Amino acid sequence: MTQDKNIEIARLQSEIGNYIGMGQGSLVFNFEEESGQVLLRLVTVNPRHNQSFLFHVTEGLTKTDALRAMLDYVKNYKEAESSYTLQWTLKGENTLHTSYFRAKNILGALDKLYYDRDPNCINVFSVIMKPMS
Repeated sequence: MTQDKNIEIARLQSEIGNYIGMGQGSLVFNFEEESGQVLLRLVTVNPRHNQSFLFHVTEGLTKTDALRAMLDYVKNYKEAESSYTLQWTLKGENTLHTSYFRAKNILGALDKLYYDRDPNCINVFSVIMKPMS
């Protein structure tokens, strides 16, 4: 009996959500085919301030390959990347928001904040790298 690829995709997406502690409605799995590869951009949606941010990008030959690469990443990212706290506002608003990102460096954290939006619509007030524990 052959396995239904959609069931495997759903299982992997659920497992990824469980590892990062976010459920349905808080994660968006954006797949894109590019040069014979499947790129997966995992986007998180913060219900508190109704904004989305890039979590990570992986690639594979198929959707399931890209999801397996993402699952490997979420199992180990806390040990491999630094933690950053960013304080920011949307232009025209006066509510200060705090968001948390894991990235290799400050620019990576800012890239995740600015993903899929005009960088001129956000004012960043501080970026703090948390000490390693």
